[in-house]
Amino acid sequence: MKPIWHSLDISLDQLNEYGNNTLSGHLGMEFTEIGPDYLRMIMPVNNQTKQPFGLLHGGASAALAETVGSVASSLIIDPKKQICVGLDINANHLKGVSEGYVHAIARPLHIGSTTHVWDIRICDDDNKLVCISRLTVAVRDKKA
Repeated sequence: MKPIWHSLDISLDQLNEYGNNTLSGHLGMEFTEIGPDYLRMIMPVNNQTKQPFGLLHGGASAALAETVGSVASSLIIDPKKQICVGLDINANHLKGVSEGYVHAIARPLHIGSTTHVWDIRICDDDNKLVCISRLTVAVRDKKA
């Protein structure tokens, strides 16, 4: 399979550095794998990502989904000519998680010239589905 990425000249370490001093860094998100047509990320289930009843916060799951999908889109475009921003996100929370990590994988459903649509599956450490999300990203030309 031919990779969908604009350039493969990026490492997981570089991707993870982008999260420093951002929401993804604060929540402990970490990129773990770049495949030919997918991007993987993990996030701990801890006091920063739980709601008051001790379960993973739905907003944290949505933040994980938007992060992995948005960064995946940024790897498809030419960053010298374009930017991409989240346009719409939907998240269905299917199972509670109280410890360990959640694992997100983003795969494209549509890669167009002005929009990308991502299917993001979030599973627990036992590979049980926790959340299904769909993210639409707008692709815009940079202003001169």
